[in-house]
Amino acid sequence: MKIVVCVKQIAALGDEVEFTEDERDVDPDFLDHALNEWDSYATEEALRVREASSNGEVVVVTVGDEESEEAMRRALAMGADRGVRIWAEELAGADPITVARALAEVVRAESADLVLTGVQSSDAVQAATGTALAELLGLPRVAVVTKLELGDGNATVHRELEGGLVDVVEVDTPCLLTIQTGINEPRYATLRAIKQAEQKEIDVREPGDLGAPAARVRRMFVPPRGEGAEMIDGDAAAIASRIKELVGEKMA
Repeated sequence: MKIVVCVKQIAALGDEVEFTEDERDVDPDFLDHALNEWDSYATEEALRVREASSNGEVVVVTVGDEESEEAMRRALAMGADRGVRIWAEELAGADPITVARALAEVVRAESADLVLTGVQSSDAVQAATGTALAELLGLPRVAVVTKLELGDGNATVHRELEGGLVDVVEVDTPCLLTIQTGINEPRYATLRAIKQAEQKEIDVREPGDLGAPAARVRRMFVPPRGEGAEMIDGDAAAIASRIKELVGEKMA
């Protein structure tokens, strides 16, 4: 069984932030980088599926520059077999749809039995890449998966719904699943595994036709501080009446 896991190196803000001169991105000096949390769970789930089948291959794929290889090597140290990095200058700051287009060509060429992504990334929090990728690949998709059981040509998955509800779905394979945190406990990489991962060659590829960007960043800025919150006391009727007044004032 071949499993492709799409991973991302995320950029985490520190306590302070400054923007680039064009105000379209955060100054890199104010960012810390790491493997996206959701993607670590997706990688772990892929490794467990491979181990349960006693054979197979786990391939991690990312879109990013050379610095993103640090996150890939974390996945390789966990036990992934190969890594593929996709990069071209036009992918810098790309929107989720463009990233999905870049991933689609590579993932399709792998002819995977299962494609896993994290539900979302902790920096952009759009939860769009996995959905777009499934559409581009023509694969059935199940989102926010909290349990996975593979059968013969199908998979039974539990997906998280609002309010603590769980939806149990049977889906034909190959398919794409977006993995939720908590589905498992990601393993720690040993020092030996980390050193071995540093020696693995990562396959670097250029993307095909990316098409027109789906979105562009016009400006980034820190929102101005307001006057603060107003605490409303009283019974439900009094609170509702005051909220109505406040909304009327803002809309006037």
